[in-house]
Amino acid sequence: MREATRRDRFEIAHSLARAFQDDPVSEFLFPDASVRARRLPAFYTAILRMFDHLGLVQTDHQLRGAAAWQAPSIKPTLLDVLPAMIGMGIALRSSWLRLSKLNAAVVPFHPREPHWYLAILGTDPAAQGSGVGSALIRPILRRCDDERIPGYLESSKEANISFYQHHGFHVTQEIQVSDGPRIWAMLREPQ
Repeated sequence: MREATRRDRFEIAHSLARAFQDDPVSEFLFPDASVRARRLPAFYTAILRMFDHLGLVQTDHQLRGAAAWQAPSIKPTLLDVLPAMIGMGIALRSSWLRLSKLNAAVVPFHPREPHWYLAILGTDPAAQGSGVGSALIRPILRRCDDERIPGYLESSKEANISFYQHHGFHVTQEIQVSDGPRIWAMLREPQ
């Protein structure tokens, strides 16, 4: 595992787009499957660009997936994230309001204390079940333990809860987005 570089962004975004093609949040943002397939790569490219200022992105040497982590206490300026937000807006178009609704539903449940936030964990479907996802999150989970800082995430698939529980997370809240997906907030105390 290694930290992703800007040169990796395009290929990682395509891996994430394939990983999240059937994800409830992706389906909420882009209800039409063909639109979703076209726009998800640009959407994830913009999000990955935002992490230049938010924290870090872990990947493997074959770029089969990524874990995007927001570091504790990082507060980027609007100028830092504006280019990425413009890219997200272009990818989302009229779905920007859906993303705003989603964020309004989940943000109140984020821990108030400093924490590492796992914003994205995705593995290309061809590599799912091979241990890539676990390997992607282990370095920061070890860091959480060493720094005595919790980890936090939201899962939009109930089937993934057991994966995260295996890594020490537990469900703290079940969130139903109005006219949208159900999301599980999960916290991991340092171990």
